[in-house]
Amino acid sequence: MVKKYGDLYLDTRRALLATENGQDAGVMARMLVCHVSGKSQAEFLAERDMYASEEIVRGVEAGLKRLLAQEPMAYILGQWEFYGLPLHVSPKVLIPRDDTCAVAELAIRQALFLEKDPRILDLCCGSGCIGLAVASRVKDAKVTLADISQDALSVAKENVALNKLSGRVRCVAADALKPAFPFLGKFDMIVSNPPYITGEEMKELPKSVADYEPHLALFGGEDGLDFYRSIAKNFAPALKPGGYLAFEFGETQGDDVCRILEENGYTVLERARDYNDRERAVLARYGRKEE
Repeated sequence: MVKKYGDLYLDTRRALLATENGQDAGVMARMLVCHVSGKSQAEFLAERDMYASEEIVRGVEAGLKRLLAQEPMAYILGQWEFYGLPLHVSPKVLIPRDDTCAVAELAIRQALFLEKDPRILDLCCGSGCIGLAVASRVKDAKVTLADISQDALSVAKENVALNKLSGRVRCVAADALKPAFPFLGKFDMIVSNPPYITGEEMKELPKSVADYEPHLALFGGEDGLDFYRSIAKNFAPALKPGGYLAFEFGETQGDDVCRILEENGYTVLERARDYNDRERAVLARYGRKEE
C-alpha cells in the first residue's frame, strides 16, 4: 500500500522505539526513508505530505526488518562517512567509527610536518578510512593501504576510486602478524587500527557487532595485544630512520601499548583522546630520545 512520506517515517520511527530511544529512532527512520527514496533530508521534509510508491514502502519495510534484527545502519545504507569522506561499507569491513578520528588526527598532524612526498602505510586498513583521511588532508602524501583480507581490500579499492585518490593511494595484501615484506619499501609513518578485542570481550560483544562485523578485524588475541607486539617489532624495518608509528587502541589498553612500543625501541610522543574523552590513540617515533 502507498503511504505519505510523513506517515512512512512515523510508522518506521514507532517500530524502532522497540529497540531505540526516541531521538535515535527518529534519526534512523529519517535516514532509512531518505536512503530508500533517494531524497535528501530537505526534500523529505518538503515532500512529507506526498505519497511514496509501493516499491519505496516495501524497501523501507525491508530495511526496518533488518534494523530490528540489530543489523547496523551503515550496512543497510551501504555507505558511511568518516572524516568528511564518503565510504562504501559492507560486512567485509568494520564500520568506521568516530573513535578512530583520534588516531587519524594524530597521523594527519604529524604527516603535515614530514618531508616532501611522505610515504605512509595504513596497516590493517579495512575500508581504508584512516589512510584515505590522511591522503585527503596531506596533499603530497603517497599512501599504501594494506590488509590481509582480500575482501577488505576490495572495499578499500572502491573507496580509493570513490574519493578520486587513485593517483596517490594504492592497495596491497600484507599480514600484520608477520615480518613486513621488503617490497613494501620504507615509510615515513605507519598508522594502524589493528584488531584489539580480547578473548573475554569477544564473548560479550553486542549483537550488532558479533553477528554482522568481521571477527577477523576484531579479535586481537586473548589479551588483545597480539597485533601491537607484532607490528612494533616486525614493521620497524619498514620505517625510515626516525619514522613514526601511530596506533588506535582500546580505551583501557594505553599503558600496555605504550610499554610494547618502548620495549621495541620507540619513543612515545603523544597520547590522544577521542570525542568522548576516552584515551584511544598514541603517536611514537622509532628511536630513543636524545639525551
